[in-house]
Amino acid sequence: MKQVCDSCGCVPAEGRLIAFDGRHFCSSCLEQDTVVCIHCGDRIWREDNAGDDRSPLCPRCFDRCYTSCSCCGRLIPENESFYLEGEDPYCRRCWEQLDRGANIHDYSFKPSPVFYGEGPRFFGVELEIDGAGEDGANARQLLDIANRGQRRLYCKHDGSLDDGFELVTYPMSLDYHLREMPWAEVLAAARSMGYTSHQARTCGLHIHVSRRAFGETEARQDEAVARILYFFEKFWEELLKFSRRTPRQLERWAARYGYREQPRDILEHAKKGCGSGRYTCVNLTNPGTIELRMFRGTLKQNTLIATLQLADRICDAALHLSDQELKALSWTTFVSCCQAPELVRYLKERRLYVNDPVDGEEEV
Repeated sequence: MKQVCDSCGCVPAEGRLIAFDGRHFCSSCLEQDTVVCIHCGDRIWREDNAGDDRSPLCPRCFDRCYTSCSCCGRLIPENESFYLEGEDPYCRRCWEQLDRGANIHDYSFKPSPVFYGEGPRFFGVELEIDGAGEDGANARQLLDIANRGQRRLYCKHDGSLDDGFELVTYPMSLDYHLREMPWAEVLAAARSMGYTSHQARTCGLHIHVSRRAFGETEARQDEAVARILYFFEKFWEELLKFSRRTPRQLERWAARYGYREQPRDILEHAKKGCGSGRYTCVNLTNPGTIELRMFRGTLKQNTLIATLQLADRICDAALHLSDQELKALSWTTFVSCCQAPELVRYLKERRLYVNDPVDGEEEV
């Protein structure tokens, strides 16, 4: 008498039954009703599978070596799981999303400002870094270095970057940037993680200047802002060289407004929306700041500090020179009054200073 499958009651075509757990099965029913644990190789009933369809596990192996992500339910080896201070386990993908969300904010994130140093002239830095991941753990390390119990720096997502994020400071005086903000340590840490900024070709360095630095009233502020716009148009070629950008990059990210005979005319032209919105060399769309957008990103401390010092000198010229004095100003006269050592060195490196040029270190 031929044996029949205990599951389907048929005689197997191959004439052979397979024994499992005291019962006999044809190969088709065995495949349907049982699975093989991927960890120990034992066969178990499908209903006892503690893993999933792609990675079946016996209950013993699951308890000893595996767990499930508390967010997406994905099966993960215990040694590849992540925990938030003793909470439930997470897979790497969900962990990175949680970690990024805690340390890298959305692009629209705008916290209430905290001011550092003596005003009213404050500078906020936006520095884009790229190439080593939009990684929450990296961001956390940079935040720990920069903040040290204070709120001096935060990180934001930036869709223009390939694989990085944006470092944003709260408003600080120039002196605070120079003496208190640990820029050298922050930039060195970013470099050690594999980030670049200048070399990434995707990154900018944007400087926000508080509008209150130019006067208490809108009319007084407009006078100085108009002269800043004029300064950028008058010395466009020199600033292009300073910025390390290409003309094509500036057309896309920091377009010029176009030269006019009078500073006020350029401001009126800008206020009429005759530009590229915020993608202009001097962005005027923010209510509390003007944003200088020409500059290419850098992880070189001297270049970053020199850029802040140049912004400070441009503000001085806008505040203390009349329209006629600014129109008569030459670049040579302007840079000859620059005394800050970082700025002087950078101007010499870029062949923009009246004295002999110097060789500079490679940008990062």
